[in-house]
Amino acid sequence: VFVGVLCSAGFAFKYVDQMFFPAAARNQFMVDYWAPEGTRIQQTSEDMKVLEKRFLEDSRVTGVSSFIGQGPPRFYLPVDPEDSYSSYGQFIVNTGNYKDVQALIDELQPWADKNVPQARLITRKYGLGPYESWPVEVRFSGPAIADADVLRDLARQAEEIMQGSSEALIVRNDWRNRVKKMVFDYDQVNARWTSIERSDIADASRRAYDGLNVGQYREADKLLPIVLRHNEAEREHFVDNIGGLQVRAAMAEQSIPLSQVTTGVDTEWEDPLIWRWDRRRAISVQAVPKTLATALRSDVLEKIEAIKLPPGYSMEWDGEFRSSMDAQQSLIPGMIPAAVIVLLIIVALFNALRPLVVILVIIPFVLIGISYGLLLTGQPFGFVALLGAMSLVGMMIKNAIVLLDQMAIELKEGKQPYQAVVDSALSRLRPVLLAAGTTILGVLPLLQDVFWISMAVTIMFGLAVGTVLTMILLPVVYCILYRIPSPAK
Repeated sequence: VFVGVLCSAGFAFKYVDQMFFPAAARNQFMVDYWAPEGTRIQQTSEDMKVLEKRFLEDSRVTGVSSFIGQGPPRFYLPVDPEDSYSSYGQFIVNTGNYKDVQALIDELQPWADKNVPQARLITRKYGLGPYESWPVEVRFSGPAIADADVLRDLARQAEEIMQGSSEALIVRNDWRNRVKKMVFDYDQVNARWTSIERSDIADASRRAYDGLNVGQYREADKLLPIVLRHNEAEREHFVDNIGGLQVRAAMAEQSIPLSQVTTGVDTEWEDPLIWRWDRRRAISVQAVPKTLATALRSDVLEKIEAIKLPPGYSMEWDGEFRSSMDAQQSLIPGMIPAAVIVLLIIVALFNALRPLVVILVIIPFVLIGISYGLLLTGQPFGFVALLGAMSLVGMMIKNAIVLLDQMAIELKEGKQPYQAVVDSALSRLRPVLLAAGTTILGVLPLLQDVFWISMAVTIMFGLAVGTVLTMILLPVVYCILYRIPSPAK
């Protein structure tokens, strides 16, 4: 019966949600604003004012902090501030109640799709423990001089697969979109006669449109850049009058038109961002799931791993999956010596191998309590629940040792083996039940904590089932291994 229940629990465990670490119970959340790459920071600032006004008009919002061009200082350890991008901004929204956070997040995305179609908004709760900005991430990498078009094509295939999943909310790649740039055809003959260098042309074009930093202005404890650039009317007709742009050499007193040192102006697309991983060019497809990262990854795993990679290119999973694997593998160096020491202690305690086998046989059955407990409560199995399962194994071993030791005492007193097993189970029933009950009641307050609830559920349900295993299944396994028959009626 127990073997059958164990098999059903193993099957049911596939339906238990998997989560590395839960979200924090903070009355605060983040909103990332991503405009297309190449957007000027002034435009990003203007667009974010619309969102800021939307937040401040909501009575549930108590305050909003806006950061334009990069993320805020690292005031919360698990969250990495975003790097500098002119197309990026972030809001930190404070609410009066933690329960309002999810409601605001649910309302914001549809509103943003309608009112801010030119950008992507990503709403995020703060996490507990290691936190990934992009929970689902797959990386394609190639040689150091890998063709950008090949990497983008691999990323495009993965993006299409993820976007076709019902579990995906937002999908993108970290190289973002390509941007158009102006390329001046440098006329070396004329430029040498006038002493104009390529850097002079670059400075002139930057001064005309983006602006050139020519100094700094100190205001109290702030340093403000002094930017020299053409007025708005000239900037609006920058492309039309590009040939008349005045360029001056470094040591010259007079400027000359740009058309005198160039043979033409072209435009071409370029990759503004090229990331590398282990010195190899790498592009990552990043996604935010609607529910759990494991659900989205499982939905697209087979199709993405079926993408055909050119020779010299590789694919690997990142995000929560990698963090979870790294965290679990970090436990192995400590688990192996601990397991060896525990096994040696058990063998030394009973001076026999069969009691050790009895204990090892019943330990896997705690999965029954863990699996059905998590399913009933709707809690995910993550790193914290894994720690609870490891501690549960120790509790099971302790209860088993208590019962096996009592059996050894009863046998030394001269009782028949079958009677010794029955009497030992009856005499140890109360201590085992009381120990289990106090432990379950001890972790009961953790059920109200977002971080520890999965561990509490694992220990409570696992120990409740484990007590039954200790008192019923262990004597049965003991009689089987020691070949103790039931007495005739």
